[in-house]
Amino acid sequence: MARLLILLGILGAVLWFLHWFRVTPAHRVSQVLRKAAFWGVIGVLVLAAATGRLSPIFAAVGAAIPLLLRAAAVVRLFPAIQQLLRGLGLGGLAGPAGAGGGARASSIRTKFFEMRLDHATGTMDGQILDGPFKDRRLSDLTLDELMRILEFYRDADAQSAAVLEAYLDREREADWRQSDLGDGRTGRAPAHSERLTKTEAWAILGLEPDADADAIRTAHRRLMQRLHPDRGGSDYLAAKINEAKRLLLGD
Repeated sequence: MARLLILLGILGAVLWFLHWFRVTPAHRVSQVLRKAAFWGVIGVLVLAAATGRLSPIFAAVGAAIPLLLRAAAVVRLFPAIQQLLRGLGLGGLAGPAGAGGGARASSIRTKFFEMRLDHATGTMDGQILDGPFKDRRLSDLTLDELMRILEFYRDADAQSAAVLEAYLDREREADWRQSDLGDGRTGRAPAHSERLTKTEAWAILGLEPDADADAIRTAHRRLMQRLHPDRGGSDYLAAKINEAKRLLLGD
């Protein structure tokens, strides 16, 4: 009876973890898994040192390295495992995005930067092409620096401001909105009505120009699951994804 209860408990924990992993934004999954892995390793090393078993652990790690290298090729065949490894920061084992599961990256290019979304992990990042902090990545900037360039973009280019706000909503969560309003700003970029070109639409959906209608619908559905406002996305990005689908399908 006790074993049955233990098995049911383990099964429940696994199901809860899989549900949490599926619905939680990728950046949050990455943070939690990295912390758990770090403290798990620390705990094992402390326990091994206290019991005098460090040498066997190092020997086991050395023996496991060839097996891990062989397993890497197999891991790349399973997209779900790739996503888990990337969340732990082990992207090398997972292989490049797009390997095995057909994962792609979407991109939106504005006047000042290019934003990319990794379909496998849901992570957004951008390369600044012009203006303040040129040649820097958004992920390398502090929140204060991001707020400074957001204020600049709001005066210089509405599209850049809207895309940067979408990045902040997804990757920096809600704290930036409070900072924005606290400084007496509007809290949102001004509206603009620039229409997409077909080249931009293909890039947003992460597809090649020869993709068929089914591929367009599949890419649209996958991106909306990642970037819907209810799941950590933004109204602006959702609107652009819908616009790209309509343009390419001729709706």
